[in-house]
Amino acid sequence: MKIHMKLSTGLACLLFAVNVSAQQAPAKPVKVGTVEKSVFVPTVDIVGSIYSRNNVQLTAGVGGRLEFVAEPGTYLLQGEEVARIDQLPLQLQQAEQQAEIRREQINIKYLAREVERLQNLRESNSASAFQLDQTQSQYDLARADLEIAQLRLRQINDQLSRAIVKAPFDGVVTERVREAGGDVNRSDVLVTMLDTENLEGRIFVPVKYLPFIRTSKDVLIKSANNQINAQIKAIIPAADRQSQSFELRVSLPAGANESWTSGELITATIPVRAPQETLTVHRDALILRKEGTFVVVIDDENKAHRHLVEVGQGMKERVSIQSEAIQAGDKVATRGAERIQDGQTVTIAVPNA
Repeated sequence: MKIHMKLSTGLACLLFAVNVSAQQAPAKPVKVGTVEKSVFVPTVDIVGSIYSRNNVQLTAGVGGRLEFVAEPGTYLLQGEEVARIDQLPLQLQQAEQQAEIRREQINIKYLAREVERLQNLRESNSASAFQLDQTQSQYDLARADLEIAQLRLRQINDQLSRAIVKAPFDGVVTERVREAGGDVNRSDVLVTMLDTENLEGRIFVPVKYLPFIRTSKDVLIKSANNQINAQIKAIIPAADRQSQSFELRVSLPAGANESWTSGELITATIPVRAPQETLTVHRDALILRKEGTFVVVIDDENKAHRHLVEVGQGMKERVSIQSEAIQAGDKVATRGAERIQDGQTVTIAVPNA
């Protein structure tokens, strides 16, 4: 009995000594931030891709033997030669058609003079009306034949112009499908060409966020090494039945090709709710424990008070919180609060100058 009483007395003395020691311990330094009340736009990050506004497969305009095709990686200006098809067969057709036109013109001149001669003879009844009508019909048919021949020449000239495939925009040849030396048919794919300067981002966004996207003018676009606020170019409000998402397109500014490339994965920060006023703290102020998420508030006497909070959506380095015990303007610890006990006195560290 006496031994038990001695142990109880000793334990009580030990606990008392520990409490006194904790109260007399030097105050721990902490860094603090301020609880702010501001308009907060909850966001979510969605993965998208960079696309070129112009990415086309160039085809042969006419059939024939392929004489030249630009190599992959070749940068071409708009109007420069990408591929060339042997023009000799078309040039021969062109020469033949030009000769046909000259023949029709000679025939028309002859028939015009003949019509005029028969009209003069008809006035003196030296020629029959039938003979005049027949010659007039031949003259009209010759003029129609000349018109057809001229149209045929225009068609050949058009084919000649399409025998040389030109770059429709400034860009790079990314793939060569056909090699020079072989025969190709019209509409055969020759090369793939990519516009490397005019880029845009395409993101497939869940359709439930469509009302909030409509009110936005730009979105934050991030990659591994870059981020910009990209202007919304188009919203395509046609939801895919399986994914229940719609396509959002954003424009990248001029010169973006120096840091971004077609096919690159990006992350777009999309608003998921309407703007709302809420309390926010720096993300470093959150203390994660099994029991929940806590924030340490520093009062006017530099004493720490730990409060359980409900964490909401985040925006950049700040996050929204809900707690009846916290108000706008309160100071919260952002560094050094993990091992601070409730009610412990702290010192506020001064940031480096």
